[in-house]
Amino acid sequence: MRTAAATIYWRRGKRMDDAIRIQQILPEDWEEVRRIYLEGIATGNATFQQEAPSWTDWNRTHITECRLVARSATAVLGWAALSPTSGRCVYAGVAEVSIYVGQISRGKGIGSRLLKTLIEESEQNGFWTLQAGIFPENSASLKLHKAFRFREVGRRERIGKMNGMWRDTILLERRSNVVGMD
Repeated sequence: MRTAAATIYWRRGKRMDDAIRIQQILPEDWEEVRRIYLEGIATGNATFQQEAPSWTDWNRTHITECRLVARSATAVLGWAALSPTSGRCVYAGVAEVSIYVGQISRGKGIGSRLLKTLIEESEQNGFWTLQAGIFPENSASLKLHKAFRFREVGRRERIGKMNGMWRDTILLERRSNVVGMD
């Protein structure tokens, strides 16, 4: 398995400070990653989580080779990571996608850049299926995933309670055309 993401540059304009780098998340990125995660939590439509975990807990539950930040010259703009869906060896190539973009960076293509790179990293690390559980109200996230060939598998009705209310999620998955083809 690969252990480090390559630095990838995208230029939105001609000035160098417009370059966005996609890089591996480092422990020193945690406070900015956590801030963006908290912004997502505050929307009420990003996750069932009500608070961000500690770096230790987050680090323990996310796949080391597949965790990325989008970074400008001055800040982390968003992040994406994979977590295992099961501890059973037959599901070793299946992972769940988390992707969060900071409030001021939404609508600027950061999510697309992160998800594209996360898919590439996942395939280089042997993942054949990526899945995502998204609240139906989170239309931007549904649209983003579908743009990258995630297909809707179904609706998980009343799958969990949030603030005393039952919530549904839309289950999406993406099968690799590169890994798991044998």
